[in-house]
This record gives sequence, structure tokens and C-alpha cells, in this order.
Amino acid sequence: MEDSDLDLSFTSSTSIATTSARSSLARSSLCLSFNDSTRISSVSAAAAASSTEIPNLHCRPHRKSDADWSAIRAATNLSSDGTLHLHHLKLVRHVGSGNLGRVFLCRLRDYDHANFALKVVDNNLLTSKKLAQVQTEARILSSLDHPFLPTLYAHLEASHYTCFLIDFCPNGDLHSLLRKQPNYRFPIDSVRFFAAEVLVALEYLHSIGIVYRDLKPENILIRKDGHIMLSDFDLCFTADVVAKLDNRIHNVKSKNKSHRNRFGFHGRRTEEEMLPEFVAEPTTAFSRSCVGTHEYLAPELINGNGHGAGVDWWALGVLIYELLYGRTPFRGGSKESTLRNIASMTVRFDEENTRGMAQVKDLIEKLFVKDPRERLGCARGATDIKRHPFFDGVKWPLIRMYRPPEVPGLAVKKSSKAHVSHVGGWPSYRKKRRSLWKGLNCILLKNKGLNGNLNFN
Repeated sequence: MEDSDLDLSFTSSTSIATTSARSSLARSSLCLSFNDSTRISSVSAAAAASSTEIPNLHCRPHRKSDADWSAIRAATNLSSDGTLHLHHLKLVRHVGSGNLGRVFLCRLRDYDHANFALKVVDNNLLTSKKLAQVQTEARILSSLDHPFLPTLYAHLEASHYTCFLIDFCPNGDLHSLLRKQPNYRFPIDSVRFFAAEVLVALEYLHSIGIVYRDLKPENILIRKDGHIMLSDFDLCFTADVVAKLDNRIHNVKSKNKSHRNRFGFHGRRTEEEMLPEFVAEPTTAFSRSCVGTHEYLAPELINGNGHGAGVDWWALGVLIYELLYGRTPFRGGSKESTLRNIASMTVRFDEENTRGMAQVKDLIEKLFVKDPRERLGCARGATDIKRHPFFDGVKWPLIRMYRPPEVPGLAVKKSSKAHVSHVGGWPSYRKKRRSLWKGLNCILLKNKGLNGNLNFN
């Protein structure tokens, strides 16, 4: 085969399945061969889904200095026309199959340190409805710019194939990671970590008018640094959204004023302060399409009377429950019984009194309100969910810097960047401060004992 061709001939014996029992793996071989006149073009945020060539390289601001973008720039700079061609890619292995296509691990030739995922869709095998979903995914991928969402490095429309060059996540998906845990359960701090990052990703999608509708552990990939990345955007729909800053009263402790309480102790005076909060929720979003995984469907999506962005907040509750218990809350003996349970049952919990369980149960119950008008998040979006006690202690602007949980099956590439300990835990500098005070106390106690001995003698 010529160097300009792209060979995707992989049999099931060389594939690594990352899908779960809820989405079976397609094992048929696939071979694509393109001539040198077909090119993969770098994608820009204004790219139309049907474009076959987009000349401008669009480096996402949050990934501007990333090594993967550096490899892309180096490859295009060496190209005679400054464009990424198919022969710049070499495939390593097949890593999974989804509803629309297959995904391969690939690298740029001469740049083995940079790994990418190539999602390949054979348009001839799809119905007109699924072709529209491919176009939806292409349009959405080209607009995303967020640490917990995929970066579209290149987009190809050639012959009857569509290819997306995106981030490769070596740690697989969250469902596979959950299966590796004792009793298929994450510790509550790990649940808080993953739920917080998913919440931030959904907040970004909603802020640009995208309703996700396909949240489940299989669609939450784990990057090499242990942080999450949502995937598969073919079931999304878009709506108008108006972002705004709301003033909200916060109780803060005064730094300068103190008062003496009735016990004679001095303390900081608590004062009320008006602080702005960012709110961007597509409250007018509306669709009648019944799509998604049945165990994660919201009641309003099942009844067919129309639904909005609130279906994502219901799904977030299902996700948190599954991470806690290793099963979804309304699962029945069949798909039909599961849907009946979603429409009529109330959520049930195991009897546990471990730390944080009361807060997480309360959050799940508020996300499982069947009337979307009363459901947490449906009025002001992620802003209200972030304020729930389950997320107390989370420093949201620093969430990218949190250290991922240490759980079986999660191999995290160490970074030189400073990390706080974990979501909801003590930041590292506070741990150091606490250790310092502990050390000083030990010294004072030793000195006290020493002085006592001297006085005794």
C-alpha cells in the first residue's frame, strides 16, 4: 500500500473492546483506502459539518501549549501545502465500536509520542436519521473548547466516509473502571470527583445551548491524567440560551471585625455579601425525540410530551447512583419494566451511615424530581447544583488541578503541576499548614515537659 493510503484493516483478534454489555461490539473488519488527493483538514470553530477542507488551524485556547497540538503543527509545517494529509497518520489498533462508527488509536508518522483517536463512520451503512446524527456530532465537536470535552484536531469528509481526529483516552471509560472496583462501587470521594467534573462539562454544554441527552458511564472517558472527557455527541440537540450574572446573597466571615459571644470567646462576625453568579441554562430547549439509553431516560422523555435540558440533570442523578451502588436505580427485568419504574417508582437507597451519604442521597432525590419544573438544576442550571452540600469544599475554578482518586484500574500519568488533594478534601497547602501546627504543638509540649523536669529538680 502506498504511503498516501490509510489502511483500517483490523480483525477482532487485534481489537480491544471498550464497550460494555449495553452496547455490543461490532466485529466485522473495515478497510479504507484513499489516494493522496484526499486530505484531512484542520478544523475551525466556524466549520460546517459537510466541509471537506478547512484551511485554518484552530488551536483551542485551553490546549494551546499541549504536546498533541505541537505535533499537529509540526506535521502541517512540514507538509508541502501546510495541510494535514492522510499519509501523516498511522493506525496502531482498533479500540472500540459505537452506535455510528469505529474508533482507532493512531499516531502521526515521525511523532510517536502523540496519540490520537480516529473515529471512522461509513456513511453507506447508516440510515438518513443516523447520517443527520453524524452531521450533528461534527458540528458540535467543531465548536467545543473545554478541558473535559474532546478536542477536534481534524475532520475528514471523503467518499462515503467521515473521520474525526480527536483526543485518545488510554484509561478507557468510566463503566469499565467501575467494573474493576470492589463490589462495583466507588468510594464516596471518588464519586464526588467524577460527578463534579461531569457537572462542569454539562454546565459548559448548556451554556452554549447544547442538551447532551446521552450521559452514561460508557460515554465518560478517562484521560491519561485521570480527568474525564465526555464523548459521543450524536444525540444532542441545540437551543437558544442567554447567559447572565445573577446577584446572590452569600454569608461570609469578616476579616476585620470580631465580636465577643456569650461565652466570652472572640470570633469572626458573619456578614451578608452580594456576589455575582454565572447562570446559563437553555430553559426554552424543547424536543420530542425519544433518544438515549433506557436506564438513563428521564420521565418526561419517556412520556413523549416533550423535554428540555432537565433530562441531563436527571441523568446526572442516575450516574451518581450507579457510581455509588454499581447499578442503576430503576432497572427492571426488561426494558419495558425499567421504563415503567422510571415513570412511577421513587428512588430507594441501601441503609448506610457512612460519611457523606446523607448529602449524596439528598442530591440524588432532588435530581429525581419527576416534574422537571421542580427538579434541581432546571431553573438556574449547574449553578444551583454546585451549591448543594454534597459539593461543599469543592474549589470549582481549581477543579482541573484536583488529584484524581486512587482507585483500582486507574493509571494516572504524573504531572509536575501542583494539585490539591481531592475534590471536597483539604487542599495541599492547608494540609501543610495543619502539619506545621501539629509540629509546633509537639515542640511546645516537649518544652513544657522539659521545663517541668527542670523545676522539679
